[in-house]
Amino acid sequence: MTTHAGGCRCGAIRFEAKAEPIHISYCHCGDCRRASGAPVSAFVGFRADDVAFSGEAASTYGAAPITRSFCGRCGSPVAYADDRLAGQIYMMLGAMDAPEHYPPRVHGYVREQLAFFHIDDGLPRMETITVPRSQGAQL
Repeated sequence: MTTHAGGCRCGAIRFEAKAEPIHISYCHCGDCRRASGAPVSAFVGFRADDVAFSGEAASTYGAAPITRSFCGRCGSPVAYADDRLAGQIYMMLGAMDAPEHYPPRVHGYVREQLAFFHIDDGLPRMETITVPRSQGAQL
């Protein structure tokens, strides 16, 4: 069984997933841009029950239905959860120990993509969400 591990920049928060990712994607939405401070974010999704955290508890913020977690010591963004995606957690690709093992498979929210930022990788490009939410909700 493959273990997928990661953590924050200072090592205070660690996590491991004992199952394969369920989703890997880029997100170009303005909310993810502001939360990460980068022109695009990338996430590795797992079933929440397959992820175990150790070390310090993450700090959280956000407005329903999104909750983002980060290290209260070093400030590194760690993950996000969406109430409409029950039982799933999305780790920041940069928080993974070996991010090169998780190439994204799709671009989300390209309608909000910065005009000067384009990744020409041939991946599907979705105008909005890449994972269907309950109640057909879209941000």
